[in-house]
Amino acid sequence: MAGLATRLRTRPVLALTLLACGLALGSCGLLSPPAAETRPQDTRTFKPVEPTTTALAGATLYKGTYAGLHGPASYLIEVPDNWNGTLVMYAHGYRGTGENLTVDPPAIRPYLIAQGYAWAASSYSANYYDVRAGVEDTNALALAFGKLTGGKYPAPSKYLIMGVSMGGHIAGAAVEKETLATEQNKVNYAASLPLCGVLDETYEFQWLGDYTLVAAQLAGLGARTYPQKDYPAILPDIKAALFTDTSGPLWQENAGQGAKLREIARRLTGGDRPVFELGFRSGVWQNAVFSTGGSDGTVGGILNKNFYGNVGRIYRWTDGPTPTPAEVALNNAILRVEADPNANAARPGGLRWIPRINGEFSVPVLTLHTLGDFYVPFAHEQNYRLAAQKHGSADHLVQRAIRAAGHCEFDGAEVVEALNDLVQWEKTGVKPAGDDVLNPATVADPNYGCRFTRVTRPGVAACPPTP
Repeated sequence: MAGLATRLRTRPVLALTLLACGLALGSCGLLSPPAAETRPQDTRTFKPVEPTTTALAGATLYKGTYAGLHGPASYLIEVPDNWNGTLVMYAHGYRGTGENLTVDPPAIRPYLIAQGYAWAASSYSANYYDVRAGVEDTNALALAFGKLTGGKYPAPSKYLIMGVSMGGHIAGAAVEKETLATEQNKVNYAASLPLCGVLDETYEFQWLGDYTLVAAQLAGLGARTYPQKDYPAILPDIKAALFTDTSGPLWQENAGQGAKLREIARRLTGGDRPVFELGFRSGVWQNAVFSTGGSDGTVGGILNKNFYGNVGRIYRWTDGPTPTPAEVALNNAILRVEADPNANAARPGGLRWIPRINGEFSVPVLTLHTLGDFYVPFAHEQNYRLAAQKHGSADHLVQRAIRAAGHCEFDGAEVVEALNDLVQWEKTGVKPAGDDVLNPATVADPNYGCRFTRVTRPGVAACPPTP
């Protein structure tokens, strides 16, 4: 980073200056150390909100505030009367850009308490996409369990972590080798359960940048500079050029440019698979993705440099051996943006601003991902598998596809089953079953995802009866 580079450059100068001072037997002032790099995120203030959660029967609930990385954070801790010694840390998803810091229980909270698990959750000490604060604050809360519960309980015998969306990024990063080596608050989790997680931080912001850039280009309103500063003003026109109806919960793309956008999105998000079209047509998630357009690549000031790049990326809506003339024309016309290779560089003495998911871990990890997820697409699972294979971690990874269209649209039974299988895997060493996420023919099968889907969602084809 810039601060480190400055220090490296100034060391020879500093040595020569001190030598000259000594030889002259005079007085010289030492050079001031360079200032640490600051980001817009470092200037923001947040306010923890007191949670209103009350205890479940047969459990004791603790709540309040504690010291987090960025400032105070809210917390919840719940311990059942028949606690089994395991503490499950729950990491929530993205909470926007407001000042209020809120914390909620995991959706499977009643099951955790009934089975004797204690759980804890943090609001984190910052909003925005601050995964670094999420990891450090979740770990700090785990380490403060004894103090915050008044010393009533022994130290946890085991820590597990689970999280949704951005919290899935936190749960995945928490067990990475790089995180364990560089985090300030060190917790050795026995296993991790990322749900609908960002499992490739670079890809996620490539995807959001690609989709909004391509949509504008197909609509005839393509960017000529980056960021596209007039994007918010022209967004209604972009949608109108690509969709025939955006008034209801399901949008309909037109047969021309809209169909091309759909097929480009299919290829960018994991290839042909069940439920993709339903996810693509979701007005909620289309609006969520479109809302990210016009960004400057700093992830809302979490970084100081541009993280997004599309140099060399080929956008296609057909599968022939070579691009069609129309595809060539689109790729020649679309604006090319170069990412700064140091936008999310390693930092001395701490985690990166956006902690990396490298696929380098040594404990059991079980993931769930919906096939139609348009916001954090299924391609995350494919990238994660490839990264785990590259680093020799594939034997520690099980992945499951769920036949649903929404982001994090899981049924409680699916999450409970995943948690139970993960716990048994960690205890016995017997690896549970999962889905193949890499074979295109397997993923494209109309019944893909049936193995672990427990509820048929509206608009999704039912699975055949189990023989």
